[in-house]
Amino acid sequence: MGDPNSNDSSMVHGTETVFEDCEIFLGGNEMVDGCEAIISDKMGHDAEMILDYKMVDIHDNKVDPGGEMVPYDQTVLHCNQTVQGSEIASGNVTTGVKPPTSSKRRRKTSMVWEHFTTEDSEGCTRACCKHCNGVFAYSSGSKMSGTSHLKRHITQGHCPEIKVQEPTAGGTENDYQGTEEKPSKRRRRTRTGYANAPFNPDRSKSYLAKMIILHDYPLQIVQQPTFISFVEGLQPSFKVVNTDAIEAELYAVYLKERESVLKQVGNIPGRINLTVQSWTTSQTLGYVSLAGQFIDSEWKLHRRMLNFVMVPWPGYSENAISEAISRSLPQWNMTDKLFTVTGDYDSSSHDIYSLNLREELSRKNIPMLGGQFLVVRCYAHILNAAACDVTASVQSVIYKIRESIKFIKSCVSHEEMFAHIILQLQIPSNQTLCLDIKAQWNTTYLMLLAALDYKQAFTMLEKYNDNYNQAPSAVDWEKVEVACRYLKLLYDSANSIMATEDPTANIFFHEAWTIQREISNATDHQDSIASTIAKGMNEMFDKYWKDCNVMLAIAVVMDPRFKMKIVEFSYSKIYGLMKGAKYVKLVDDAVHELYKEYVRQPLPSTPAHVEQEVTGALPNNKNSIPTDPTSTGNLLSGFDIYLSEVALSQIPKSELDQYLEEALAPRMLEFDILKWWKLNAVRYPTLSRMAQDVLAIPMSTVGRGSSVFAAGTEARMLDDYQSSLHPETLEALFCAKDWLQHSSPDAP
Repeated sequence: MGDPNSNDSSMVHGTETVFEDCEIFLGGNEMVDGCEAIISDKMGHDAEMILDYKMVDIHDNKVDPGGEMVPYDQTVLHCNQTVQGSEIASGNVTTGVKPPTSSKRRRKTSMVWEHFTTEDSEGCTRACCKHCNGVFAYSSGSKMSGTSHLKRHITQGHCPEIKVQEPTAGGTENDYQGTEEKPSKRRRRTRTGYANAPFNPDRSKSYLAKMIILHDYPLQIVQQPTFISFVEGLQPSFKVVNTDAIEAELYAVYLKERESVLKQVGNIPGRINLTVQSWTTSQTLGYVSLAGQFIDSEWKLHRRMLNFVMVPWPGYSENAISEAISRSLPQWNMTDKLFTVTGDYDSSSHDIYSLNLREELSRKNIPMLGGQFLVVRCYAHILNAAACDVTASVQSVIYKIRESIKFIKSCVSHEEMFAHIILQLQIPSNQTLCLDIKAQWNTTYLMLLAALDYKQAFTMLEKYNDNYNQAPSAVDWEKVEVACRYLKLLYDSANSIMATEDPTANIFFHEAWTIQREISNATDHQDSIASTIAKGMNEMFDKYWKDCNVMLAIAVVMDPRFKMKIVEFSYSKIYGLMKGAKYVKLVDDAVHELYKEYVRQPLPSTPAHVEQEVTGALPNNKNSIPTDPTSTGNLLSGFDIYLSEVALSQIPKSELDQYLEEALAPRMLEFDILKWWKLNAVRYPTLSRMAQDVLAIPMSTVGRGSSVFAAGTEARMLDDYQSSLHPETLEALFCAKDWLQHSSPDAP
């Protein structure tokens, strides 16, 4: 039986025993190498065939000619040795081969199990295809169906979900007939190529386009020889497309994702808020990116890129932005749903910019409250502008500290000397000196903070090393201490915002009023250094506070943990009791005016019990009023009339007033404001719609995954490669990247 073409078939009494796909194990489950047999071309009439048994458990037994079991240690089978003569039982009994009966099964090693799973049902085990979910027989009790039919399902195109490669010139395993030598099972397993069976070139091309989009790879990557070689090494059957073809595939991905986002935006119950960012190129071409932020019907906050369009006016021109918005809203069926527009524009031009933008958009849209709160300034931009003002006031000291750190880091001996001085002075700090990134003020703050701990060491280093003469003076260190005190306010506020994955509008009031109070008080500081730095910050931040504090306050009123109480408290701290009360009234009036706008709009659907609960009206159905047939009941009928008259004479409280008069919600650490409103939307059907829009206002243009510290007033610069792309391709790249980050990674 060692040679497939040999006539030596070990016949006993006319019976040919054949083992197909049997892997024979001895005693300790060791496989007898080389004992792999195939079906002979001729079989005896009494032959019994055992198919696809993957496990043979001889253990400590063997079969003697009489059919009795004897100890295993008297039998030894060697590789490629055929069991002869008396070692085979007569009749229909096979020698030493049986289905596995032990509950301990060997791990499945056949490559077919990469495509199938097993499931037990009614005493039998079935194989289930992972691709098409087809179910096939595998075992029933001690009978095994094997895996050959499972292999054919995968390799011969029976599975509808798998495109099988064309057979090679040598043919498939069914092509071996006559005297042609049939390859071993190991060779056939390699030729059919299970790893290649599920290969789908169209899906692979789509994944390649998504990789280019998500990782900002240039389109020309598909023409790079090293990339082509890499792909061919992974899958020779995949033909890498050219630049034009991958650009077309990229645009197809964009269109498919756009349909999904369009459906999502079309289903939002309230209004949409926009964020605006300006971009430019080295050729001074202008682009505007628009992102929409909203809360869906499940009270989940979303921000999605909507458009990235070229505009004829570069920079932050109200004409450019209003043009981009006017073109974008109809594309997303949101013409009458615009609520606010948040941008990074400069504070000095906010009033004129806001007025012009409001007039432009009001021609084609109907903003809430006549556009009074239409334009919102970016909070992250204000933090960065204030921080830059602080660092500019101590720029000369920052230069000295930078040069000092460069000197220490430039030579190992300098570092060792500085470390020796720190030990000598017994400075307990563990801060690490590092250079800052000039474009990110948070790194400048951390550099100054670390340098403050070693100010004595810098002075001592100047005495020990004649080549070092950049040590800051005592006055310089005083300036650094004051600057760090103010930068800490901004730094902590920025980190607080970034710590929230999807910040709602209510959290910004707490940050803004705290900074406003500290800066206002610092302007009257007796220390000239502190007051000088504070005045520059106050002028900038105070302008932001005056422009946006009412909108910030409306948002925090929608937080059931604070409502109007936090407004009353904070304004009294900033302005004092008398003056603060005036600003509180402004906020209260604005909240009620905005609420009236929503009252005038019809509710989608309101349950009858909610209307009765809100208005306090009596049921219209007279039969629903319980009556007492006794004389007492007749007397109470007059009482019912009295209650009706009292109800008509009293003005029912609005949802807003009821909400404000109720006790504050507990301030729990993991409080979810959107979940609270979702649960209370039945109690406040109108007010909840207002909260849904207000809490979705983007108080910052900085989205998830971006750094607050990098936001600035300058238009963002596209690189040379991006600038060379067609505007439609550039929009597809920017938008699809944002959309794919929110879609399933396994979607084809």
